[in-house]
Amino acid sequence: MSHGWPNEQDEDKKMLLDQVGAFAREVVAPKAKHHDETGEFPTENVKRMAEMGLMGMMVDEAYGGAGLDAVSYAMCMEEISAACASTGVIMSVNNSLACWPIQNFGTEEQKQKWLTPLATGEKLGCFALSEPGAGSDPAGMKLIATKVDGGYKLRGSKNWITNGREADTAVVFTTLDPTKGHKAVTAFIVDTKSPGFSVAKLEDKLGITASSTASLFFDDVFVPQECLLGAEGQGLKIALATLDGGRIGIAGQALGIARCALDASKKFALEREQFGAPIAKLQAIQFHIADMATRLQAARLLTWNAARMKDTGARFTKEAAMAKLAASEAAMWIATKAIQVHGGYGYTKEYVVERNFRDAKITEIYEGTSEIQRIVIAAQEFAAISG
Repeated sequence: MSHGWPNEQDEDKKMLLDQVGAFAREVVAPKAKHHDETGEFPTENVKRMAEMGLMGMMVDEAYGGAGLDAVSYAMCMEEISAACASTGVIMSVNNSLACWPIQNFGTEEQKQKWLTPLATGEKLGCFALSEPGAGSDPAGMKLIATKVDGGYKLRGSKNWITNGREADTAVVFTTLDPTKGHKAVTAFIVDTKSPGFSVAKLEDKLGITASSTASLFFDDVFVPQECLLGAEGQGLKIALATLDGGRIGIAGQALGIARCALDASKKFALEREQFGAPIAKLQAIQFHIADMATRLQAARLLTWNAARMKDTGARFTKEAAMAKLAASEAAMWIATKAIQVHGGYGYTKEYVVERNFRDAKITEIYEGTSEIQRIVIAAQEFAAISG
């Protein structure tokens, strides 16, 4: 499905999106309602995505990845999420939050051992940063890593962890000393089958119900020295750099949710008749559709721009925040208008826009709330002035 490509001559992207779009429509979308209603993890979707190379899209081919760029990733995230937002976020976390930090901060041995099975989809990853008392302020975390012979022992908890129930591998952020703030934050690669690791709670959520959101407990979990990711005290740098890329993935997810709501609204407006004609003939409905389409395309272009900057190696912190902010708020706004276009039907579970509305909300919250995105953007704007 074409939305105005970044480069009309890029035949590889067109072929990729045709393939992924067909998979999303024919395989993922028909089961989305079932997964939403039951909360059943979309195991078959994830397996098929792994076979298509979608679980390690930006990972080097040497480590089992597809070796694609961030623009392709953002586009594929939109396609998958337009069919099922739960499946989309599972894909996003594995790509952006599990594979990426290991590829960019891991040793060669860590890449061979941990990255390759994540990129091929043999294993699934999660990103354990948030805690009950440390969400938007990761420097305030309390999960402690204590140095012991041969490695570290981790004690504490994490919550709001996407893929937490199913993950085989976790990128975990700890503190070596809670009194030292961000200077003590340290990252590790943790095998979730390690003794002392447990999934303590699964959240009963408003949306993305087929994606697990879990609390994790670490009861003196031993982590070998070779699983230290980066250096001691480098954890916050790794986390923030990872979240920049992750925000492009969530922007792509938001675009997919918004597009699904817009497409459903156009179809409904052409079929639903009032006053002897389709409601698409009513100017009030036309204005809704026009505004929805405009906000979607504006957010899409911001997302592609951030992805292009990432691909070129340029600093893209502000652009990723702008993309995530614009796309998530567009998704929530468009989903709300979609229900209005559908009228009473939109308030029922029979129509997809009800699910779009529930799924859209989380995109304004995870991987940095809209308020955090505004703080990031403003800080970058003022930094540009001060030099």
